[in-house]
Amino acid sequence: MTTPYPFTAVVGQDDLRLALLLNAVSPRVGGVLVRGEKGTAKSTAVRALSALIPAVETVAGCRFSCDPLSPDPACPDGPHEAVGAVARPARMVELPIGASEDRLVGALDIERALSEGVKAFEPGLLADAHRGILYVDEVNLLHDHLVDVLLDAAAMGASYVEREGVSVRHAARFLLVGTMNPEEGELRPQLLDRFGLTVEVSASREPDQRVEVVRRRLAYDDDPASFAARWAGEEDALRARITAARALLPQVRLGDGALRQIAATCAAFEVDGMRADIVMARTATALAAWAGRTDVLAEDVRQAALLALPHRRRRNPFDAPGLDEEKLDRTLEEFADDDPGPDPDPDPDPDSDPDPDQDPDPDGGPDGGGPGGGQPRGGPEDAGSPDDSAVDGDGAPPEGGVPGQREPDAAGGGAAGGGEQRPVAAAEPFRTKTLSVPGMGEGAAGRRSRSRAEHGRTTGSRRPRGPLGKLHLAATVQAAAPHQRARGRSGPGLVVRRDDLRQAAREGRESNLVLFVVDASGSMAARRRMGAVKGAVLSLLLDAYQRRDKVGLITFRGGGAELVLPPTSSVDAAAARLEKLPTGGRTPLAAGLLKAHDVLRVERMRDPARRPLLLVVTDGRATGGPDPLALASRAARLHAAEGTASVVVDCESGPVRLGLAGALAADLRGTAVTLDELRADAITGLVKSVRTAGTDRKAA
Repeated sequence: MTTPYPFTAVVGQDDLRLALLLNAVSPRVGGVLVRGEKGTAKSTAVRALSALIPAVETVAGCRFSCDPLSPDPACPDGPHEAVGAVARPARMVELPIGASEDRLVGALDIERALSEGVKAFEPGLLADAHRGILYVDEVNLLHDHLVDVLLDAAAMGASYVEREGVSVRHAARFLLVGTMNPEEGELRPQLLDRFGLTVEVSASREPDQRVEVVRRRLAYDDDPASFAARWAGEEDALRARITAARALLPQVRLGDGALRQIAATCAAFEVDGMRADIVMARTATALAAWAGRTDVLAEDVRQAALLALPHRRRRNPFDAPGLDEEKLDRTLEEFADDDPGPDPDPDPDPDSDPDPDQDPDPDGGPDGGGPGGGQPRGGPEDAGSPDDSAVDGDGAPPEGGVPGQREPDAAGGGAAGGGEQRPVAAAEPFRTKTLSVPGMGEGAAGRRSRSRAEHGRTTGSRRPRGPLGKLHLAATVQAAAPHQRARGRSGPGLVVRRDDLRQAAREGRESNLVLFVVDASGSMAARRRMGAVKGAVLSLLLDAYQRRDKVGLITFRGGGAELVLPPTSSVDAAAARLEKLPTGGRTPLAAGLLKAHDVLRVERMRDPARRPLLLVVTDGRATGGPDPLALASRAARLHAAEGTASVVVDCESGPVRLGLAGALAADLRGTAVTLDELRADAITGLVKSVRTAGTDRKAA
């Protein structure tokens, strides 16, 4: 077995080490999510933790690690009566992101169950992790169906396997530890909330500390055993401290004053539900035990808030993680010393009541936070800017003029169609209509378009290709029944052979590559309109996050198009680029569509199974060069020829409309939708129109 890197040899990363140690002291804290850039010792620290956790007593011969003092009465290996106990090291079980559901929850031997009538169950990783650590590296890349299983097991403390009328249940209480790089996408909120604590880690910028990291790592790689032996004393001391803290934990007193501070802090930061309060209470108690105290102090509550709340106060993936520490300190001070402790203050402060100069509405008054970050949303910032009904980005009357009309050059000034303008704040995101790719795909699991999948509703049966997956019992019996006499069956039962087995054909949902092509030219730069456009794109990005899509962002303005964000799973990176998007200049629509064509061509080679959805956000105008509208039309027909599903978000406004976005959608063989129609409560037939367009394209 490879010698693990010693926990005490990790340089820096104080918050990470503290969060892991608190979970070792009190597993009921609920695990930890470690977020940070690559190469910051995330996985190293987690793997080193397992060597510090005390050994566990288990029932001898039990594959599900039952506690001999309180064995699980429903254990598949039970009942456990008058059996011996054995001690074993605490396990750290790693869940690969590509694992199957059977590997996670366990598997039944279907062939033995059918032919021999026995329940042959092989425990999975959840059983192995019971009373230990379940570690998921790159947890944000875990498939949705595995996330659902983890959520159920974490909520109920048990794993259920239901397969073809055979039911198995076993205990599954584990410490969930995950690591992730936020650049590769965020976690679903449901799973995010299951982690008790969260820690943000980054590489040190201090040269001396970085030198020490390299020195220790090189020494470990040269001789792991000798390196671990040099740290054995520190490891033993830390292990003894964990054991002592565990013994002290039941004696720690969590007073009413500390509880009020916890409740007030969770209310002040508007976290959802009550799990945050419970996790903070358990974390503060563990902090006191770790410090060797039997009373929870305000400093424990403060540290617990910094570890337990940052990931729970995010309302969407565009919110920056973290807490306002000044607000935290004000809240703790306001609710301090409500519990009369053993040493009350002999000279009470007459100003201990809430300061009237503080926030008069602690339950929800404006404090500069929230999803908008205190930034104006198309209100005061737009005062004094030219209204888009008065001046068009091309320097012409609103939405009038001749299609393809030449714009003034950047040097020529102009209210909106001149040089680069400072970025416009996005309007508030809204819930959008569901846009999907027509037809049936076979891409990565997600929540957008229809696909043939291993998980979903059963739509039929087929012969298995390779190892048997989900058995279709009725189809298997139907295939075997006509051959029973030829197979010599003389009594009850059914003779089933390999050729009779049928696998369930299932329909689920896949994730797609959503490629945004956003017009940032002068014709779109009227400030109120651009704010609405950015709000619409943010809404679509949020929808892509919820549906587990990959996203890419192309903008076109001035002299050409730019790939602002290559296709990625990190939609918050796309939102950050969008917020800083400058506007102004000509409208090279053809360049934007051609750039999109190149990006999709490369992505098809990288991931052929992931189908693209092209979202073009424009008013349809095109300028620059000879016959720009004809060039844009030819570029659009390239996408149509390759069968790319497309939607044009029509941003044209004003009383006179040219309908250029609709013409572009026709060239793309897609559909056009206005900003108002994009809202979920506007038109119920949008998805039908997208699918109808796809059917028409196939017929053509």
